[in-house]
Amino acid sequence: MKKKLLGLCPVCDNRLIISELQCTDCKTKIQGEFSLSKFDYLSSEEQDFALVFLKNAGNIKQIEKELNISYPTVRKMLDSVIHNLGFEQTTISDPLTRTKVLEMLKDDELSFEEAEQMLKEIK
Repeated sequence: MKKKLLGLCPVCDNRLIISELQCTDCKTKIQGEFSLSKFDYLSSEEQDFALVFLKNAGNIKQIEKELNISYPTVRKMLDSVIHNLGFEQTTISDPLTRTKVLEMLKDDELSFEEAEQMLKEIK
């Protein structure tokens, strides 16, 4: 039975490395230190979210519907994935964010109430 690859140690939560690879056909083994991709270090929940995000081409409304979660939860999960992949995040106070919120409202990706709440949070 195949098991899902772990990227983080279940004991101390530090990153794991792969130390052995084996061919499923001829059973050849290769030993050494092999790194994992950045995605392997995301939690299962973050990996699942990233797949849904990509599947829906970043359409927040579709992500909300598919995962049955609110916009703030989508945003929180997206911020977590961005951070854990090692990328810098833009803050909600970014002037472009107001424009983005209005574009999302116009494109029916947000309800009026969600857009109103987001705009109130922008400083």
